[in-house]
Amino acid sequence: MKDTFYAYIQQLQDKITSKLEEVDGKAKFRQDLWERPEGGGGRTRIIENGNVIEKGGVNISAVHGPLPKTMQAYFGVGEVDFFACGLSLVIHPKNPFAPTVHANWRYFEMYDKTGNIVDSWFGGGQDLTPYYLFDEDAIHFHQTCKTACDKHNTEFYPKFKKQCDEYFRNTHRNEARGIGGLFFDHCKATDDFSMEQWYNFVTEVGNSFLEAYVPIVERRKNIEYTPENRTWQEIRRGRYVEFNLVHDKGTLFGLKTNGRIESILMSLPPHVQWVYDHHPEPGSEEERLLKILGKPINWL
Repeated sequence: MKDTFYAYIQQLQDKITSKLEEVDGKAKFRQDLWERPEGGGGRTRIIENGNVIEKGGVNISAVHGPLPKTMQAYFGVGEVDFFACGLSLVIHPKNPFAPTVHANWRYFEMYDKTGNIVDSWFGGGQDLTPYYLFDEDAIHFHQTCKTACDKHNTEFYPKFKKQCDEYFRNTHRNEARGIGGLFFDHCKATDDFSMEQWYNFVTEVGNSFLEAYVPIVERRKNIEYTPENRTWQEIRRGRYVEFNLVHDKGTLFGLKTNGRIESILMSLPPHVQWVYDHHPEPGSEEERLLKILGKPINWL
């Protein structure tokens, strides 16, 4: 399974980076190959200062070795070895009317000291973070997620949407990071659903990503914007940074397992503001966004 899934994310990385270069029309992804001293490595691809994309990363990695003490405590296990691979991406468009997007699809195995697999699971998801909210964009994104889920189990979309709403939330501010999407983790084999079926589901979601995001960017990338729109975008990007550094489990896992810092922190946008006690104008589009981020919405 690990070989099959790693081959899949390599192919998916190629597909996504190629399409995003086409959408941008100017910038190209820069590739870094890196190795982890304890075992494994990855292929980081970064795009910057394009016509459409201000900064973005589409990264894959496959790391292995003894599970560090800090993560043993987190998983509640003793001395074990692990293998983890995944694709993680974040795209920050230049235009404030085009949303940031994040996605991740991953696979994890844990072994005893004789090399037997003692646990394995899939995780992942995709979510949208707009700075100005267009309802049709939110509906399109969620409908694409639901369509992918429904091919495998009609209970998946409501379950994984709820998990996304609960996870991507700045609880210290009591607001969502964005308008959600899907989030699933520890997807393990059961009597009703095999690892092969989980693989088929996760790859279905991965394959739906470009369909979910690209039409939205195409609609919004050329809208004229003001310096005030840009300031709002940078203030909201600050909230994005707060979530990734305070709450995000993937960031924590990377830092605790001696991951590559540049790849882990590529999700951070290049231009951000923290304005003291900022409140948008009453009745504005900015205020409307904040009200919607206060509680989960059923977009469908």
